[in-house]
Amino acid sequence: MNQRIVLHVDFDYFYAQCEEIRTPDLKTKPVVVCMFSDRGGDSGAIATANYTAREFGVKSGLSIQFAKQKLKSRADSAFLPADFEYYSEMSEKSMNIIEKFADVFEYVGRDEAYLDVSRKAEQDFTKAAHIAQQIKNEIREKTKLTCSIGISPNKLLSKIASDYKKPDGLTTITPDKISEFIETLNLGDIHGIGKKTMEKLAEEGIETISQAKNLDIFILINMFGRKAGTYIHNAIRGIDDEPVKIRAPTLQLSKITTLKEDSIDYAFLEKSLFELCEKLHVSILKENKMFRSIGISLTQTNLSGKTRSRMLRNPTLSLEELKKVSGQLLKEVLEEQSILIRRLGVKVSELSDIEGQSNITSYF
Repeated sequence: MNQRIVLHVDFDYFYAQCEEIRTPDLKTKPVVVCMFSDRGGDSGAIATANYTAREFGVKSGLSIQFAKQKLKSRADSAFLPADFEYYSEMSEKSMNIIEKFADVFEYVGRDEAYLDVSRKAEQDFTKAAHIAQQIKNEIREKTKLTCSIGISPNKLLSKIASDYKKPDGLTTITPDKISEFIETLNLGDIHGIGKKTMEKLAEEGIETISQAKNLDIFILINMFGRKAGTYIHNAIRGIDDEPVKIRAPTLQLSKITTLKEDSIDYAFLEKSLFELCEKLHVSILKENKMFRSIGISLTQTNLSGKTRSRMLRNPTLSLEELKKVSGQLLKEVLEEQSILIRRLGVKVSELSDIEGQSNITSYF
């Protein structure tokens, strides 16, 4: 039987680490990368923080004001605006290094990727560890970034393993060590087992992986449904058959804004949404694309998100259609909305080229 070997590469505190590389003096200080809103002052949320800042309880999702309170004893703290263009450049350099080591390369985001190295490692975990070390060395040499890598027979375990010895870690889980490794984890360490799932299990007196393993699969299916119940049953045993697959580029265009004030008033939100639609339409024309799917996204004041989307019957490039459908989606969301909305976004996907047109402006 062929032995599958999967690597998960995860960059350590990526945005903040990029800032430390750009300004080396920051390395000894708490560094907090912020998503400042356009309201001015300290309005906004934390994107990420380095490990020095994390020691004070600062983490992604916190409000900037709250993070500053936590770090008030550190006058040298750096609160920096996110520079996604720079982070994307750093990511691209790193991903180009990583990809050449893979049989199959799956880009997940700016700071993480999966690699299937079964063939290049000749199905040998020791050789896979050497490949992982080569990746770490070359990335550090060419970009100065550190990353943590997990190695295992599947994506689920490799993702857990990459987080096991952060920062700058390298963890291998061979097939004969899976059960032993799983037993060292908490239920919440398993990707896909979140707070609500743990609460429901706790109601049944299930608080550890060992206890969860004693549950019959049919009990889990009864509790969570067939798909989620089966996933939990397999995941707590380290079973995951999902292949590493080449991830296609994200075929979507979007615009997002922080509102001038938190609101659930339809008229106010519709005005902001339609302004976004007009800006997005300029990008659509520039890219010479048509779209078939329209979606909106809301970020609430508690920083949780909501999305709604709709597929159109035929591809279009109509601004009127974009406004009409996004407005309908907004109305639907607001019918059950009680928490104030902080950020608003609109996107189009299922993009296609304009056939037979060298320039989209010839339509007007």
